[in-house]
Amino acid sequence: MPVDCTIRILSWPDALPLARPIRYEVFVVEQGVPVDIEWDEWDERGDHAVAFDREGAAVGTARLLPDGRVGRMAVLREWRRHGIGAALLEAMLAQAIYRGMTQVTLHAQTHAAGFYRRFGFSEQGAEFSEAGIPHVPMTLELDRLSGSA
Repeated sequence: MPVDCTIRILSWPDALPLARPIRYEVFVVEQGVPVDIEWDEWDERGDHAVAFDREGAAVGTARLLPDGRVGRMAVLREWRRHGIGAALLEAMLAQAIYRGMTQVTLHAQTHAAGFYRRFGFSEQGAEFSEAGIPHVPMTLELDRLSGSA
């Protein structure tokens, strides 16, 4: 059953103190991503979604880059499987449509590809390694979602 959460779209200066600890815990601590590649120059250029629980604590995050790439989706372990990832992805897709994008792409960790398929994403290439983790490139055409032909 989905948990009650609120998603806010923020610029990096506003998202940084909320998103950074989540990404550090999920990517650096849990998955072993080197800290020097987790933080990049793209954070300042993207739109960031932050999920908040009922008490106002940040529990998940994602970003949308100007080229339509969704990434850095992370939900704290105790909040997974409660619909927060879905709410974050829906917020990023709505933001992409708002920005006039016609397509979004992402690099899905292979174990999560099924999650993205449920939203209409499809694989667009072979599996590859990013930060030592198997990924697959995926794409979604937004005209299907926005109702345009």
